Order: sequence, then structure tokens, then C-alpha cells
Amino acid sequence: MTKLDEKLEPIMAEVFRRNAAEPEFHQAVREVLESLGRVIAKRPDYADDALIERICEPERQIIFRVPWQDDKGNVHINRGFRVQFNSALGPYKGGIRFHPSVNVGIIKFLGFEQTFKNALTGLPIGGGKGGSDFDPKGRSDAEIMRFCQSFMTELSRHLGEYTDVPAGDIGVGGREIGYMFGQYKRLTNRYEAGVLTGKGLSYGGSRARKEATGYGNTYFVDSMLASRGTSFDGKRVSVSGSGNVAIYTMEKVMSLGGRIVACSDSNGYIVDENGVDLDLVKEIKEVRRERISEYARLRGTGSHYIAGGSIWDVACDVAMPSATQNELTGKDAKMLVKNGVFAVGEGANMPSTPDAIRIFQEAGVMFGPGKAANAGGVATSALEMQQNASRDSWTFEQTEARLETIMRNIHDTCAATADEYGAPGDYVLGANIAGFVRVAEAMRALGVI
Repeated sequence: MTKLDEKLEPIMAEVFRRNAAEPEFHQAVREVLESLGRVIAKRPDYADDALIERICEPERQIIFRVPWQDDKGNVHINRGFRVQFNSALGPYKGGIRFHPSVNVGIIKFLGFEQTFKNALTGLPIGGGKGGSDFDPKGRSDAEIMRFCQSFMTELSRHLGEYTDVPAGDIGVGGREIGYMFGQYKRLTNRYEAGVLTGKGLSYGGSRARKEATGYGNTYFVDSMLASRGTSFDGKRVSVSGSGNVAIYTMEKVMSLGGRIVACSDSNGYIVDENGVDLDLVKEIKEVRRERISEYARLRGTGSHYIAGGSIWDVACDVAMPSATQNELTGKDAKMLVKNGVFAVGEGANMPSTPDAIRIFQEAGVMFGPGKAANAGGVATSALEMQQNASRDSWTFEQTEARLETIMRNIHDTCAATADEYGAPGDYVLGANIAGFVRVAEAMRALGVI
């Protein structure tokens, strides 16, 4: 680990003390603090008024019980979370995740990351995150509906288009957003379209929203490649995951001339040297809701499935981890570097471990951190809020054009900030500092609150 500036060591120690047994949150905070030594050296006033300590402490943490009945009439109890991390730039904004691994530490890490990610978009949105340890896999639509209604019954009292605006995340797609929005409307007796994003087009959603995170990550990486005088054209690309982010990352990469050679799910990964058939992946994951292992059986010659293992053993020019946190380890990074990886773009939130990031940077591999590279989803959510507020609906082309502009601006901001602070090409440092400065300036303007 990089040694922290001596002024930041006590802050990190306090984060450990006050947030015990939350390793993901510790990891996220430390990564940002490691970048801030250069800021404190240049602007020592940022160490005043406990500004950094306040940024590391959520404004509000909500934990609640979620009781619901399955189709057989059995009652289950899950735990719901919403961490409203920072509202200096605007209403809390961040997704809701349904997955058995969810706990308060993971939600805090995601909310902390979201604060800086949202700041990088340049749009007026603060940072938050929520979710539940509920597992939607194998549940019927009726069970999902009853869970979402119970979850929203409690969460609704903490939301509002000027207060907190959730979206989807892992385990929460259009179906779940619809059930939650319906329950919010029922409870409040208001058609407050801007209170949730990721909605269906028939009731206030935005075109290009489901594509936005994957497309945005691809635009960011394309900008990184362009800075080195190259592009996706002809590149071998591996994309972990096969959910929403991964699917639309693959779609945009292919449109820019890249060849997808591997993708995965939690059970294993497929390799297709002829280029992954994206229509088949969509059929398996979005329609049939089956495991990626079905791909090799249906595709046949030229493809194969490997149970377990690591997708990062597959040689590629560009790696785009798009599944979940800490999926790409130091061991994986060494294998990717050995096989000649040229660039890495994080489609998921913090999918690379600190060891992996260090290995990539030491090897001169371009590395786009999630708080910058995967900001396309929340950027388009903010554009959905804008359309809702103006009672308007944009075309797909309008929305995607705005998304592309935002993502390429984020790339340029990160690159310019890294140059300004004496670390050319370090997108991690550039993203952390640029996001921090925007949040810090707003907090200082608002006083000690």
C-alpha cells in the first residue's frame, strides 16, 4: 500500500476505528486518501475544518427490516439499507442492490465511491447507495413484487426528487424499479417521476439508460486508447460478467471494431475466438435468464465454457471488469500483463483490488477506475431526472450524444488533473482529486453542516 501523507494517517485510523469489520469501505477510503497527499501539499487549507473527515462520514445511514411472504405463504425477513453519503452537490443519487452479500460496509463503500463519481459528471447530484441482502434469483415475479413493495414501504419516507433519488444496481432492473415506483406512488399519492431512475419508457424512463454504464465505460476507454494514438479497432477484449453492464459494454466495443473473446457469470466463463455472439448472450441472460454455460452448448464449434477459474487467464488487449467488487486480483493482473493487456476499464464498482491496480500501473497499463469509467449510468440517470423535471422525452440519439460528451469530458478532466498534480497518465489519482475538489469546494461554501 502507498504510504499516506502524515496529516491523513489519523483520518484513516479513525475510519478504521469507527467502521470496524467493513473492509470494502476501508479500501475505498484509503484509495482516495492516498491521492490526497498531493492536494494537501498544494492546498493545505483543505485539511482545515475537518473537511476530509466530514467527507468520509455519511450524512445518514438507514437500516431497516423488510418482511415479505413467498408464494407458499412463508414469511421471510431481510435487511434493507440506504446510506445517504453526501448532498453537497445535489440530492443523494445512487443505485439499489439486491444480493446476499449486501451489508452496511458494502453500501457505505458504494456510497462513498458514488459521491466522487457523481461529482465527476459535472451534474448537480450528491452520492448515496442502498440495497438489501435479498436474493432475487429463483424467485417468481409475484415474490419479487411483494419484496419490492415491502422494501419501498419503509424506504419511501427517506426519498424525494429533491432529497434522494435511487436507481438500479446488481439484482435491480426495470422490473424491480417498476414495482418500487408503483409502491412509492401508492404510498405518497404523487406521480413524482423524478424520485427513481431506470424507469420503463412507458412511465417516465430515459432512452439509453440500460445501455449507459456499458456504453459510457467503452467511451472512456476509447478516449484512453485515443490518447495513445490507437482505438478498439481489431483489439481482443475480455468483459467479465454478462449482466446489463457487460452486455452493453460488449455491444459498444463491437460497434467500435473490437472483438469480444470472453465473458462470464458467477459460475464460470466462455471463450469464443471467433468473437462472442452477443445476440445469443442476450437471449440466454435477458430472455431465458439462464447460466452462461448454455452459450457453448448452443453456439457449438469455436467456443467453450470453463467452470470456475478466472476469465482473466484469457489473453486480451483490453480488459473490462464489469461484474462485482474485487473480482480482479493481483494474481489476475499479473496474468493479464504477462499476456500483453494494453488497457483496463472498470465497468463495475471497485472490481480491481489495490494489488491489481498497482501491478497495472507499474507495468504501464492504462487503467480507468470505476468512479470515472463507469459514471455513464448515473450520468444518464441525471439526464432522466432532467427529462422528468421538464416533462420531456429525448430520442435515443440525443441521450447517447449527451452521454458520450459527458464521458469524454470525464476522461479529459481526469487526465488534466493528473498532469496538474505531477502524475501524467494516472487516471486513479486524476479521478480521485478532481472528484474530491468538486465536493470539497461545495462543502466549504455551505459551511460546517
